[in-house]
Amino acid sequence: MKTFRIGGVHPAENKLSAGKAIQPLALPRQAVFPLSQHIGAPAVPVVKKGDAVKVGTKIAEAGGFVSAPVYSSVSGKVNKIDAVVDASGYRKPAIYIDVEGDEWEESIDRSSTLIKECSLSPEEIVARIKDAGIVGMGGACFPTHVKLTPPPGCKAECIIVNGVECEPYLTADHRLMLEKPDEILVGVSILMKAAKVTRAYIAIENNKPDAIRLLDGKAASYPGIEVVPLKVKYPQGGEKQLIDAVIGRQVPVPPALPIHVGAIVQNVGTVYAVYEAVQKHKPLFERIVTVTGKSLKNPSNFLTRMGTPMSQLIEAAGGMPEDTGKIIGGGPMMGKALMHADVPICKGSSGVLLMNGKEAKRTVPQPCIRCAKCVSVCPMGLEPYLLATCSARGDWERVEHEMIMSCIECGSCQFTCPSHRPILDNIRLGKGKVGALIRARNARK
Repeated sequence: MKTFRIGGVHPAENKLSAGKAIQPLALPRQAVFPLSQHIGAPAVPVVKKGDAVKVGTKIAEAGGFVSAPVYSSVSGKVNKIDAVVDASGYRKPAIYIDVEGDEWEESIDRSSTLIKECSLSPEEIVARIKDAGIVGMGGACFPTHVKLTPPPGCKAECIIVNGVECEPYLTADHRLMLEKPDEILVGVSILMKAAKVTRAYIAIENNKPDAIRLLDGKAASYPGIEVVPLKVKYPQGGEKQLIDAVIGRQVPVPPALPIHVGAIVQNVGTVYAVYEAVQKHKPLFERIVTVTGKSLKNPSNFLTRMGTPMSQLIEAAGGMPEDTGKIIGGGPMMGKALMHADVPICKGSSGVLLMNGKEAKRTVPQPCIRCAKCVSVCPMGLEPYLLATCSARGDWERVEHEMIMSCIECGSCQFTCPSHRPILDNIRLGKGKVGALIRARNARK
């Protein structure tokens, strides 16, 4: 069975909510919409205090080519344009809307009827995806229309759909594949047309046999689409690792992109959002979020409107357990600890993980024993111990030379370290500093 070639680990899966059907979450009393829910320039508000909005009203337009608009997920009135502490821990500009009723824009098709035929041209499909504010929903939040607009000299050969969901605990994509398989397949066909390719692969790890069987059976009716079962290994959901696993090609070092080896990778949640945008005229304003944890009363998968505070999801799943030691936005490997539970759900919010005090407590770091486990598991073929040490010492020139910007921050190195060293923490520090130095250098050119 296929998998990627370099590194990888096998953390405990803990898919506690895999058997829980998707439930719609109640509306919040107030919704908060950060203007930076994507990679690139922040969105620019097009509403002001006191304006009335409906579900699906554009409240902020894209701030550039690499950007995405933001749509209201609720109906009501704009309370203010202020700042909010988002999942990154930083204060970001945001639009606050007080909820009144649930009135939708009339252009949105709210029926459950499957629409297979798409008469739009590739350019019209990309334009509709761009206007709907769709970004990568696996966590990276890269604007989807940019991926579908290859740079000069590059041509896509295939679409790879990421249904791997290798992050422990998270089950949102798994449930989506089980409950919306036809919509996903139509969405893949639309992306194939937009990218002008004739082949698409839906990659699913073999710990989801029900999703593999369901989509494989239905894919026979959709020309050019193949379901590819993969061996379970983390971080197989990374773009470069997935491309290696599915088509056996390795993406060169940055600034090379997946398109340079002929692939466009899209998360399965993004594919579903594309179907809804193109066929139902529905912009991106809601997503499926997993709320989970070993002490949580009722781990669940909720269809959640953007802007809803995470505390509301936690309450809907049985409330905050008394032994909660940490709230993680995302999963345990790549997620980040949150400062409080009122962080709003955004386009990239795949999960909320409540870790108990015992799980959340870090072991005291010990000296490196030079075992090189971190090197053997790094899926990018880097030397994490070296990057971490040089970053801690502030040797930015050395870490840039050692390709620190190639790190995908998967956490495999820190997970496997027998000395419990904060390898990823230091590498993230180094990446931030080196990234800033590179941007400053390019600005002077």
